[in-house]
Amino acid sequence: MLALGVDLAAEPAGTALAWLEWGPDTCSVREIRCGCDDGTLIDALMTADKAGIDCPFGWPVPFVEFVTAHRSGNVDVPAGARGRDWRRNLALRLTDRVVHDRTGLTPLSVSADRIGHAAMRCAALLARLARAGRPVDRSGTGVVVEVYPAASLRLWGLPHRGYKRPGDLAALGRLVDALRAAAPWLDPGAFDALCRRSHDATDTVIAALTARAAYQGRTVTPRTDELETATSEGWIALPTGPLADLRPGA
Repeated sequence: MLALGVDLAAEPAGTALAWLEWGPDTCSVREIRCGCDDGTLIDALMTADKAGIDCPFGWPVPFVEFVTAHRSGNVDVPAGARGRDWRRNLALRLTDRVVHDRTGLTPLSVSADRIGHAAMRCAALLARLARAGRPVDRSGTGVVVEVYPAASLRLWGLPHRGYKRPGDLAALGRLVDALRAAAPWLDPGAFDALCRRSHDATDTVIAALTARAAYQGRTVTPRTDELETATSEGWIALPTGPLADLRPGA
């Protein structure tokens, strides 16, 4: 099984991609590549059994409705709504609230934070991938699934804070050590050193592992009453079991 992990930034600089291949006994990091352009990403995604992309797949439905209303000058604050609560409903997707409820973490707002720039790139990539013939469903049932590495790490009991602080390679190294201890079947090969100096590279490995969990049906999926919203806004795959569930042969 070939799982890909993508740490998507608005530009190729800062965008990383990992290939993880599961064999009978080990999972090997076949390659990690940094500075990936759109063509590189599409070519890789065409080969994947499942791919986890660390970037929002869509915008909150209320936010889209708000922008549409604003265009025609018909914005109204709902009766009885406090300003902060109303704006929070525009800023956070359903999946963001589910992540917070289950992990205590709040993903960056795609409609009110700079991650929106990366989401614009992601939207174009997903459309291009669909045109190339790969199934794309923002709720995660197609070849790609939205992931949030910090949440996956939190649920697996691994360090999930501080490893992205500029210059703090010690924290990043501790995360890599903890990951290797928790998943002795994961062989980083020649890319161990890269993961210890680049949190983008490490996040691609976490994204690919989460893609494996989604491929196995070991992630939280939308309920029936959540599916329509998830199909529009995107849905973050949260692992439902331990990291050991992802080992070869499991």
